Amino acid sequence: QLQFVESGGGLVQPGGSLRLSCAASGFTLDYYTIGWFRQAPGKEREGVSCISSTYTTTYYADSVKGRFTISRDNAKNTVYLQMNSLKPEDTAVYYCAADRRRTVQFMCAHPTWRWDYWGQGTQVTVSS
Repeated sequence: QLQFVESGGGLVQPGGSLRLSCAASGFTLDYYTIGWFRQAPGKEREGVSCISSTYTTTYYADSVKGRFTISRDNAKNTVYLQMNSLKPEDTAVYYCAADRRRTVQFMCAHPTWRWDYWGQGTQVTVSS
């Protein structure tokens, strides 16, 4: 069974940190561009961060630069999003996606594209 499962979301106070994980099963992530997206209530989905299959290229939305770090461990078939200095405006459902054909820049610029794989989402709430 092909699955792409996020975990690591939760409730955190402003200024806190969370690390999201996205684990693939049934397929290998080695040749996939990976993206993290988020959707807050009443807002459109946006691209947060994307990483190439070769680890060499990354993209970050301006709103998270310097605070979030995307990484991947192909040996573990898992992608991560380390989120530091969290703000209330980071509150959203976070999704990961994987695609074999698109570049980092394209992927993060098209948050509702029909990617090869989508995770089910994990809720992140930043509140005191």
